[in-house]
Amino acid sequence: MFPTIAANSASEYRQLGLSYRQQGRYQEAITAMSKSVELEPKNLMGKVNLGWTLHLVGREEEATNYLLQAIYQEPLKYSAYNALGIVYLVDDKLINAVLIHTLAVILKPDNEVAYYNLSLALHQLKIYPMAINAANYAVKLEPNNPHPLVSAAINYWDSGSRNLAQNIYRRAIKLDIRYQNSIFLNHLQQAAFTEEQINITKQILSSL
Repeated sequence: MFPTIAANSASEYRQLGLSYRQQGRYQEAITAMSKSVELEPKNLMGKVNLGWTLHLVGREEEATNYLLQAIYQEPLKYSAYNALGIVYLVDDKLINAVLIHTLAVILKPDNEVAYYNLSLALHQLKIYPMAINAANYAVKLEPNNPHPLVSAAINYWDSGSRNLAQNIYRRAIKLDIRYQNSIFLNHLQQAAFTEEQINITKQILSSL
């Protein structure tokens, strides 16, 4: 049930859905966002918001459907590519993730999200030189975010440059001291790291 105050227009349903999502009330958020898309099917952000929220609850196939609709509707909108690329990444569709994030970079060359996720996908594909380049560029674009540094570190580590991986990881610790805590590293799952990538990060930490 929606509160009495909110729901008449597509815009109001979108705002209500975002509010629910911020509160972690995902099912209610999806209901509100679905209504906004029903009322205003040509609104791109309505579909992107709905697709992303479906992804957050693990409904990847439905998320993909709405995000593809957004891309077909407006092929030059990089935000839809970013969201779809992450859906593909966590759904282990790595080639699709690389393709979509590459298109996102073409559309927005200073797209730190796309470069970061490219580095994670390419790491899983063991294409380390390209993954390192992507991670380092994400670091350049977003120097205060530890996530691209950690991605660079695991790529250097698996490519054999272990001293460099350790030095890069120390930079992440300088940004956020919690990266010295092995248990804290489990949160990297929320940043699209796989369990294997988290374990590699823990290896780097234990080697310092």
